[in-house]
Amino acid sequence: MTKIELAKQIRDASYLTGEFKLRSGNISNFYWDKYRFESDPALLTAIAEEMAKLLPSDCDGLAGLELGGIPLATAVSLQTGIPCFYVRKAAKTYGTCNLIEGGAAVGSNLVVIEDVITTAGQVCTSIEQIRAAGYTVEHVVAVIDRQAGGTEKIDALGCSFASVFTLEALEAVGE
Repeated sequence: MTKIELAKQIRDASYLTGEFKLRSGNISNFYWDKYRFESDPALLTAIAEEMAKLLPSDCDGLAGLELGGIPLATAVSLQTGIPCFYVRKAAKTYGTCNLIEGGAAVGSNLVVIEDVITTAGQVCTSIEQIRAAGYTVEHVVAVIDRQAGGTEKIDALGCSFASVFTLEALEAVGE
């Protein structure tokens, strides 16, 4: 599947219009329902192939953020052989009380994997939590950048950011 075909399929599967409240609290007249492309095996595989191309060569693991980043990190891990780990929004309060599940060694260089970046609020919070737990995070890779200020916030934390698609690119295939 070409990247343009993938963009069209993602748009067809997950682009919704209406009135939506975003995590940031902002209201939007469109929404990318990532679960619609993450739950489709063919789309998830094609997305993982594109995400794998954006990874730095020096990472120890993929940190999939709860919830949407988890299937993506798993799919990219299956493509690349790089271990994936699962990052909770908050450490669980029972059992191992882990924030990061899967046994990542402290000091590991993890790439944060996310679905859709808008203002990057949760991504930035998670980067700070992962770093506070003793891991290195220098890169973030996402499927969609809504181009709403998230890139700048990620950059401000000293991380590079790459996305498979920008909002502009996905809008172009809908025309």
